[in-house]
Amino acid sequence: MNVKTTVNWNSVLAGFAKQRGKLKDAQELFDKIPQPDVVSYNIMLSCILLNSDDVVAAFDFFQRLPIKDTASWNTMISGFVQKKNMAKARDLFLAMPEKNSVSWSAMISGYIECGQLDKAVELFKVAPVKSVVAWTAMISGYMKFGKVDLAEKLFDEMPTKNLVTWNAMIAGYVENSWAEDGLKLLRMMIGLGIRPNASSLSSVLLGCSHLSSLQLGKQVHQLVFKSPLCKDTTALTPLISMYCKCGDLEDACKLFLEIQRKDVVTWNAMISGYAQHGKGEKALRLFDKMKDEGMKPDSITFVALLLACNHAGLVDLGIQYFDSMVNDYGIAAKPDHYTCMVDLLGRAGKLVEAVDLIKKMPFKPQPAIFGTLLSACRVHKRLDLAEFAAMNLFNLNPANAAGCYVQLANIYAAMKKWDDVARIRLSMKENNVVKMPGYSWIEVGTVVHEFRSGDRVHPELVSIHEKLKELEKRMKLAGYVPDLEFALHAVGEEVKEQLLLFHSEKLAIAFGLIKVPLGTPIRVFKNLRVCGDCHRATKYISAIEKREIIVRDTTRFHHFKDGTCSCGDYW
Repeated sequence: MNVKTTVNWNSVLAGFAKQRGKLKDAQELFDKIPQPDVVSYNIMLSCILLNSDDVVAAFDFFQRLPIKDTASWNTMISGFVQKKNMAKARDLFLAMPEKNSVSWSAMISGYIECGQLDKAVELFKVAPVKSVVAWTAMISGYMKFGKVDLAEKLFDEMPTKNLVTWNAMIAGYVENSWAEDGLKLLRMMIGLGIRPNASSLSSVLLGCSHLSSLQLGKQVHQLVFKSPLCKDTTALTPLISMYCKCGDLEDACKLFLEIQRKDVVTWNAMISGYAQHGKGEKALRLFDKMKDEGMKPDSITFVALLLACNHAGLVDLGIQYFDSMVNDYGIAAKPDHYTCMVDLLGRAGKLVEAVDLIKKMPFKPQPAIFGTLLSACRVHKRLDLAEFAAMNLFNLNPANAAGCYVQLANIYAAMKKWDDVARIRLSMKENNVVKMPGYSWIEVGTVVHEFRSGDRVHPELVSIHEKLKELEKRMKLAGYVPDLEFALHAVGEEVKEQLLLFHSEKLAIAFGLIKVPLGTPIRVFKNLRVCGDCHRATKYISAIEKREIIVRDTTRFHHFKDGTCSCGDYW
C-alpha cells in the first residue's frame, strides 16, 4: 500500500477522533489499516483519550505502540494532565527521549491547573525551549494566584506575544479587580494593530461592568461594530450585560432587538437585565416569547425569572416557576435558586416559610442563603430569626464574618438596643474583624468619582455640601422628614440628620446634579444596599430637580423619576 493510501485512511480515522462516541467505529477502522504508520497510532491514541474516562486504557495502547515519536508522548502526557494526575504525567515527561515546546508547555499548564504554581515556576525557569504557550500559561498562573506584578513582569519580558497572551492579561486584570488596567491594555493592543476577538471583548466588558463605566463600554461597542464581530452573538451578548449592569436598559433593549441569532445566553442576559431593573412584567413576557420561539430555558434562565418575581413581589408566581423548573423542565434546583427563593419569601415577610425551605434543602446551605435571610430579618425586624441566621453565618464562614457582624449590629441599632450594638462592636474588635466601608461612585465623562460617607477628600467637596444643604431645605419644604432609624449611632437627632445628609450616595447624587448635563440620567452605584433614608430622599430630589436618577446597589437598580421609584418601595 502506498503512502497516499495510508494518508487517506488516516484522514477518515481523524474524523472519528474528533467526535465523542465514535471509539468503536475508530477501532474497527484502525484494525482495517494494512500498514498503520505513526500518525495512525497517534490519532487512535487521541481517540481513546477523548472517549475514555479510563486513562489507563489509553496508556496500555501507548505502551504497545511500535513507534513512539514525540507527539505520542505529548498526547499521553496531556491525557494525564487532563485527569490531574501530575505524578504520572511527570514520570512520562522525565522518561521522554526527546522533549519539545509542547511537552514543556503541557507540564507547566498542568501544574498551574492543579494549583501547583511553585512547580510550574520551577519548570518554566529550566525549560530550554519556551514557546508562547508556556509564557502565556505562566501569566495565567500568576494572575490566578493574585500575583499581578509577576504576571506584568513576565508579559513585558515576552519576546513574542499572541492574542491569547493579551487576552490572558486582560482577563487576569479583571479577575483581580484591576479592571481599569485591563481596559488600558485593550486600548494598547488595538493601538499596536492587534485585532481583539470575542474573548478579549468579553473580559473587557466584564471590566466595564465592574467599574460601572458606561462610556468605556460604549467605546467597546463602537469597536465591535467596526469589526467582523458585529454579527457574532458571542461578542454581542456581553454588550447587553454591560449596558444592563451600567444602568442603561434602553440601549441594552435596542441591542437585543438587533441581534438576529439569539442563543439562550442572549435571552438570559436580557431577562436578567429586566429583573435587575425592577421590570418584572417585561422579564416574564420576554420569557414567554423565548419559549414561543422554541428556545429551551436553562438553569440561569430560572435564576433570572426568580429575581424578576422577587423584585416585583410576585411570591406565588415565583413559587410556580421554581416548581415548573424542576417538574416541567427537569432542571435540578441549585444553591442560587434556593437563595432567590429565600429572598423572595423573606422580602414578602414570609420568614418562617423561608427558614422551613432552608431546612428542607437537599444539600448543605451556603453562607449566601443565611446572608439573604439576615437582610430580610432587618427589613421586618425579626430579631430572633436574625440571630439564628447570624449564628449559622458565623459557623459556616467565620473568616468572612464582617458583613454578618455589621448586619446584626444594624438590626440592634434600628431597634435601639444600644447595649447589644456595643457588644457586637466589641466582639468585632476582639476578633480583628474589619468592617467593609460603604462607598458610592459616579462616572462623569470617562472619570469615575468615588465617595464615602462623610467624605473629606473630594476636591469639590465644598460645592457638593452647598448643593446638599440647598436640597435639604427644599426637600423639607416639600415634606421630607429624615428617617433617623438609618443613622446607626447613639447620638442626638441633629447629629443624626447631618450623618444622613452626607451618606455616600447623597454625595454622589449631588455631584451628579452639578456635573451631569440636563437631560442625561444621573447614574450612581453603591457597594452596599441603599439605605431607607437615602431612598426616600432621592425620590424627593428627582421631583425637585426634575431629573432621572438611577441608583444601583448590591441588590438591584432603582429608577427615580418625578418623586417615585421603579421598585414601588418594595425592596
